[in-house]
Amino acid sequence: MPQSARYAYPDAIVSTAWLADNLADPSLRIFDCTTYLRYETGTGRPYRVENGREDYDRGHIPGSAYLDLQGELSDPSSRYNFMMPEAEDLAARFARKGVGDGTRVILYARKSPQWATRIWWMLRSIGFDDAAVLDGGFDLWEAEGRPTETAETRYEPATLAARPRAGLFVGKDEVKNAIGDGATCTINALAPDLHQGDNPRYGRPGRVPGSVNVPAAALVDAGALTFKSPEEAAELFQSVGADKSKSILLYCGGGIAATLDAFLLHQLGYANIAVYDASMSEWAKDETLPIERG
Repeated sequence: MPQSARYAYPDAIVSTAWLADNLADPSLRIFDCTTYLRYETGTGRPYRVENGREDYDRGHIPGSAYLDLQGELSDPSSRYNFMMPEAEDLAARFARKGVGDGTRVILYARKSPQWATRIWWMLRSIGFDDAAVLDGGFDLWEAEGRPTETAETRYEPATLAARPRAGLFVGKDEVKNAIGDGATCTINALAPDLHQGDNPRYGRPGRVPGSVNVPAAALVDAGALTFKSPEEAAELFQSVGADKSKSILLYCGGGIAATLDAFLLHQLGYANIAVYDASMSEWAKDETLPIERG
């Protein structure tokens, strides 16, 4: 196990204790980012998207607002769920929710931090860097007996200029062109059964040829839902050949789980990281794109 690994941007991960001590900070913009995927069979779609608003209304971290990823922050014209809007459009949407210069954003979710890391990666892609993910999310907050409230928080609209970072999100062409390229490591963040092709959830079962598997769930402690240690995360990525000298392409089912991998790779100091936004929701249904199993 690598002993020298560390998280390079510790301010981007905050603990429940830190948040509890800083709830009164007027610069904080705290958001519950929870979304649920209700997996279905016989419907022609891999899952039904359900926002977490009902759970938010039943109880949330005091002072936090709710972000509906699909309903408020995704491209409504896309045939795929959760696709990124244009940078200026996305910045305007975040600004309407109270995110702007001089604010510090804290993102949390329930059941998995991948919903918080997705929004963190989106913010980074438009040039907003003062955001952090709550380690352990709402589940740990509640397990520790910390206070909750049911009153809705709405932040005053702010001003946020987009400063887009190119290359944080890519499409199928970039992924296809990287097949067989030894300078690129393509990582699938889905569960092993999906990677191996034992589960046809997204259409044609299988994976992008040559891609390796680091499931997002393997990067999180199953009990506390906190991120694995830097040493554990580094070992997982290094074990599949994800060297820092390579460009890293990440995909999953719809660009969500891949951002958890991306977030920790960024924390580990990897420089060239991109998420395939449509992921297997597109790739598995496009017969012109290669796929492999086993």
